[in-house]
Amino acid sequence: MPHLPRRCLPLAVACLLAACGSSPDRPTDPGGIPPEAGAFLDTLDQRTFAFFWERSDPATGLTPDRWPTPSFSSVAAIGFALTAYPVGIEHQYITRAEGAARTLATLQFLWHAPQGPGSAGIAGYQGFFYHFLDMASGLRYRDVELSTVDTALLLAGALFCQQYFDGAGADEAEIRALADSLYRRVNWQWAATRHPPLVAMGWRPEDGWTPLDWNGYNEAMLVYLLGLGSPTFPLDSAAWPAWTSTYTWGSYYGQDHVGFAPLFGHHYSQTWVDFRGIQDAYMRARGIDYFENTRRATLAQRRYAIDNPMGWRGYGESLWGLSASDGPLDTTLAVNGTPRRFFTYAARGASYTEVRDDGTLAPTAAGGSLPFAPEVVLPALLEMRRRYGDRLFGQYGFLDAFNPTYRFATRAQHGVIVADTGWFDTDYLGIDQGPILAMSANYRSDLVWKYMRKSPYLVTGLKRAGFSGGWLTP
Repeated sequence: MPHLPRRCLPLAVACLLAACGSSPDRPTDPGGIPPEAGAFLDTLDQRTFAFFWERSDPATGLTPDRWPTPSFSSVAAIGFALTAYPVGIEHQYITRAEGAARTLATLQFLWHAPQGPGSAGIAGYQGFFYHFLDMASGLRYRDVELSTVDTALLLAGALFCQQYFDGAGADEAEIRALADSLYRRVNWQWAATRHPPLVAMGWRPEDGWTPLDWNGYNEAMLVYLLGLGSPTFPLDSAAWPAWTSTYTWGSYYGQDHVGFAPLFGHHYSQTWVDFRGIQDAYMRARGIDYFENTRRATLAQRRYAIDNPMGWRGYGESLWGLSASDGPLDTTLAVNGTPRRFFTYAARGASYTEVRDDGTLAPTAAGGSLPFAPEVVLPALLEMRRRYGDRLFGQYGFLDAFNPTYRFATRAQHGVIVADTGWFDTDYLGIDQGPILAMSANYRSDLVWKYMRKSPYLVTGLKRAGFSGGWLTP
């Protein structure tokens, strides 16, 4: 990897907020951000980018699901890696030629990876990819499902690169063509044949469709928007209202919003889609947009941590964040005389929809909310690093998760237990590193959002879903 130079950026709060752009919809900081925030974001961006650059296979572009524990490749993590390469170019961590070469190698591998209805020797079917791919071969890992949402996250990264690499050279022209071909190949109509117009979560050659469809508010906004925007196999226009009809609106810690407990469900689609000022029929009736909805979900979760109804160690105004992440162990142990259930990897969250909380905090939960509520996110990220140092903030930025309550002598399935401090993960997860880096880029320069606003496929999908206003209106 090339040397990663340190960028000299303004440290003052005013300069940090100015770097976010001039949108009146973006929240501003009401109480002041510590002066080291700019330097901290530089370090966080640099280290997090290095995860994708150093750990993705330069020949195939396959990105590991986690590291350093040996693992398969996550298709969604590849989408975040594709998004990371232009971020690295803009930060001058790598040259444009280096970023284009890695992007091209990734898209070439994906395009030529075998597709078919068989159960082995293939990477996908009907244009979709299997959830996990073998890191060595790029083929289906064991018996995992064909995943519609993970394919959508991959495609979002490819479409971002299609817009970013707009040069006249042969490599950049091929990037654009391959991204186009990968997107056009996906048969969204096939994925909606079980319970039309809803899209199924997955399919396996051994037994067909998985039991569930995408409904309710969650990370699948991107599935429907990209499916609606397809010029080859578009979803029926009824798909979006059918999906939003399963939303639930509620209030949690004084915040009225559409709820989904783990914060990743609010972050993933919005990594690539700028929802500021644009509304569909559902949000138009509620008088807000999805950007504001995510801000409210973030603030509600922080208030939950301050209230701390389960009495976990460490929770407070600057230490919060529940999402899907690693955890210490699947077990039940007594905490202050009360049996508490702990988990390994789980989708943790707190909302009026559900509460699943075992005291494990995930830095990506706060980091992914940076553009939506910087006045509470930056202090939280700074406090995580200040309080736990190298135990939590290492070679590639934040390790995946930590639990200040879990100090038991019993073993942990993942990570390590530090006496008098708690449990700390020892792995980085690609799907959690991705939102931290991309949302920092959106917060500081609108980087991902401004290029995706140019994507004709995303624009078509948004308009077919009924969105209007804001940047969608000339």
